[in-house]
Amino acid sequence: EVPRDRHGSFEPQLIPKHQTRWAGFDDKIISLYARGMTVREIQAHLEEMYGTEVSPSLISSVTDAVADEVKAWQARPLEPIYPIVYLDCIHVKVREGAVRVKAVYLAIGITMTGDKEVLGLWLAQTEGAKFWLQVVTELRNRGVQDIFIAYVDGLKGFPDAIEAVFPQAVVQLCIVHMVRHSLNYVSWKRRKEVAADLRRIYTATTAEEAELMLGEFEARWDDEYLPIGQSWRRNWSRLTPFFDYPPEIRKVIYTTNAIESVNMSLRKLTKNRGSFPSDEALTKLFYLALRNISQKWTMPIRDWKAALTRFTIQFGDRISVN
Repeated sequence: EVPRDRHGSFEPQLIPKHQTRWAGFDDKIISLYARGMTVREIQAHLEEMYGTEVSPSLISSVTDAVADEVKAWQARPLEPIYPIVYLDCIHVKVREGAVRVKAVYLAIGITMTGDKEVLGLWLAQTEGAKFWLQVVTELRNRGVQDIFIAYVDGLKGFPDAIEAVFPQAVVQLCIVHMVRHSLNYVSWKRRKEVAADLRRIYTATTAEEAELMLGEFEARWDDEYLPIGQSWRRNWSRLTPFFDYPPEIRKVIYTTNAIESVNMSLRKLTKNRGSFPSDEALTKLFYLALRNISQKWTMPIRDWKAALTRFTIQFGDRISVN
């Protein structure tokens, strides 16, 4: 039987009686929101854990206060040089009259000290050169003077846009995504074999050797999986810059792919939500999640010193100018 407080003498341990807010209350709500909990879920959690009833409007007002922080973050000055910038997108459903699928674009830069930094996030219903031109122009206006390598997942219109604003930047298609896309065509029992043969292409020493490996792949697999070879041929000019770099740079590009783990974390948050009530709600959640993720980036990426030495040799004139 639940004991009753007949004389009204019970004081909750964490919350003084007749109070719905306490020290750290706002931070607690923001922390729960950043984990992907909805306003209703936060309301139920606070009641269950702390014995206090909080209205949805109060919870919303606390999370709305993050909006100014988001604006300041999205407009903050950036570093003059990013040796590598990773770009990718996540598709999310937003309820605006009807449920619509929107793309959330992320840019993560590697600084000259080897630190990862989220440069920004952008929402759009369509992708294309015009949209990407706005994004890269924004990066330029926030202080970015040079990007050496832009590592992208075949984003439509992006190569033209970045080359217009940062004409010396090399656009490199993401090999991880190329392999994953290729394996979508392959039956489970064949995946290990096909993946091993694809690996021979992207681990080749030179572009010429890689093209020979691609030819061997096509000779073996075209009868079963013709679209794979066609896709690699079609995108070859955006894949081969990878082979112009020494192993130290290649290793950092390929193994860091900072955006992969970030996207995985964001997808976990959105998985159970179904859809978001507005662009603002989506932006708030992603910003808070990215803030939490960034706080864990306390060390430079692995093998950065060796890579930086090679970057300095490869792009030395651009480093000294900037």
